Amino acid sequence: MSRWEPNARGRLEQAAMELYSERGFEQTTVTEIARRAGLTERTFFRHFADKREVLFAGAASLQELLVSALAGAPESAAPIDAVAAALDAAAAVFEERREHSRQRQKIIAANAELQERELIKLASLSAALADTLRRRGVADPAASLAAEAGIAVFKIAFERWISGTDQQDMSQLIRESLDELKAVTAGKQSGNDRAAVDN
Repeated sequence: MSRWEPNARGRLEQAAMELYSERGFEQTTVTEIARRAGLTERTFFRHFADKREVLFAGAASLQELLVSALAGAPESAAPIDAVAAALDAAAAVFEERREHSRQRQKIIAANAELQERELIKLASLSAALADTLRRRGVADPAASLAAEAGIAVFKIAFERWISGTDQQDMSQLIRESLDELKAVTAGKQSGNDRAAVDN
């Protein structure tokens, strides 16, 4: 019978994030993560397939949240607005973990392999959103375009959110980024663009 280890997953995640930040992802071993968490390697592998998975373990639940929120959007919503509702639901979850998100993104930015994995994750999210839009009756290419545009909006808003010093919430940044996208596709300059040109 195995010994009960309270919050083992959380302890392993915290230990990994600390070590990745201190020493770099490549230089950190599973043994060191387990030791820092006060656990065994065996316990690590019960929770994570490998050391990369610590950084991407939430991808499935994020996808589930986005798909569920998109499926629940009003039938009358335009495809991009339904996607925006899904992004807004995700933003609420991220809002609770800003510092963790900053730390995670810094680790990913320092490693090409992790950057590639992050792009694959975003592509999977886009594909899941497009599939959900199709189930809502949106034909292609509109479903694929709305999903890809939504992920682009999410990516830009997320980058602004983690680098921002004004503590603006992610939902607001998603709305602003979506407004910018709509202005660009309508062939208009947004208020921010006009201000930059005027100066």
